[in-house]
Amino acid sequence: MNKGLKKIGREVAFLHTKEGNPRNGEGTFIRLNDGSILHAYTEYYGDGWADHCTARISACYSYDEGESFSKPFVLFEKDEKAENIMSVSLFRMKSGEVGCVYLRKERQANGNIICMPLFRYSKDEGKSFSEPRELGIDDGYYCVINDGVTVQRDGRILVPMALHGKSCDTVFDKNGNVILETGGVILISASDDNGKSWYSLDCEIHSPYTDTTGFAEPGIYEYENGELWLYFRSAYGHQYQTFSKDNGKTWAPVAPNFCFTSPDSPMRVKKVGKYTVAIFNPLSYNVLRTDYSARKNTKRTPFVCAVSIDDGRSFDTTGKTFAAGGLAHFAESAYLLEDDYKDSYCYPAICETSDGFVVSYYHSDGSDYTLNSEKITKVYFSELEEN
Repeated sequence: MNKGLKKIGREVAFLHTKEGNPRNGEGTFIRLNDGSILHAYTEYYGDGWADHCTARISACYSYDEGESFSKPFVLFEKDEKAENIMSVSLFRMKSGEVGCVYLRKERQANGNIICMPLFRYSKDEGKSFSEPRELGIDDGYYCVINDGVTVQRDGRILVPMALHGKSCDTVFDKNGNVILETGGVILISASDDNGKSWYSLDCEIHSPYTDTTGFAEPGIYEYENGELWLYFRSAYGHQYQTFSKDNGKTWAPVAPNFCFTSPDSPMRVKKVGKYTVAIFNPLSYNVLRTDYSARKNTKRTPFVCAVSIDDGRSFDTTGKTFAAGGLAHFAESAYLLEDDYKDSYCYPAICETSDGFVVSYYHSDGSDYTLNSEKITKVYFSELEEN
C-alpha cells in the first residue's frame, strides 16, 4: 500500500444547499437488483438547519457504478405530527427485500422531543415502502447513525443506538448545542425475521467516566469469523470500542482504539472488495485550532480513510508494538479524502462499486456550519494498489 497520507478519490456529486433547503446529509446507499445504486439522505426544507427542524428522506440514483447521480426526489415525507425524519440506513435483508431504518422526532406536550428509530421495508426495490413500525423499545431520545445498520451473515439485523434519556430538552446551551438529558448509553435492537419483530440484546454499554456526554452513534462490523466489533463516538479523544465473541450475548470491557483519534465525531467501517475501510476525523490537527464552527464546535477536518487488508484486524493495536505493526503500520495504510482545513467533513456512508467505492458525507461547503451540504466522492481500488 501507499506510504503516507496520499489524497484519493474524486467528486461525483455535490448536493449543495439553497434557499428553502438549508441542510443535506446523513446519507446511505444500497445496491439494487437491476445493478443501480440508490442513495438516500436527509433533506431539510424550510428555514431551519438545526437537528429538530423540518426534514424528510430524499434520494437519487446512480446507473454507472457511482460515476454520477440523478436529480434528487423525495423518497418519503414526514408525517404531520413529526418534527422531522432523518438519519437513514438502507440495507438488504435475508428475504431479499430492502430494509430501512431512520429516526423520527416528535414534540411532547411539555415541549420536549422524543426521537425514535423506525423500520420500514420495500418489496419493489425502494419504489415504495411499508408503514413504519417501532423497534420494541420504550419511548426516549435515541440516536441511530446513518448507514449504521448491520445485517449479519445469518440474516439477523442489528441496529446499534445510543439512548440519551426519556426526551431531549429543546433548550440550547451557550454554544448552540441541544441539551440532552443524560450521557449516551449504547443499546442494540435486533430482528431475526426480516424486521417483523424486534428484541433488545441483553447489553447496556456505559461510559467508564462520570459526565453528561457518554457514548454516541455506534456502528457494528462483523468479522469473517463472526466476531462483532462495536465502535462508537466519544468526547474522550478516541473512538471507543468493545468486542463480542458470542454473537452479542456478552461484550468485552470498553476501551479506546488508539488508531482512531476523534474530535467527538462519528466513524464508519465497511468491507469493500478485499479491503476493510474506516473513515473518520483524526484529532491531531483539531486540538491546535483556534477557529470554530458557528456552533462553537471544533471543525471536523481532515477526513481520513484507513485501509485494512486483514478484515479490519490491523485497525486494533491492542498488544502490538510499533515494530509489530502498531500505529506505524496503521499510518502507512491511511489516505486523505479531504484535506482543506477551511471546511469540515463528517457522517460518512460507504457503498462498494465494481471498481472501488463511493462515500457520502456532510461538507461545510465554505460555510460556518459543519452540517451543511452533502458531497459524494468515488474512490477507485487502483488508488489503493498504487505504490
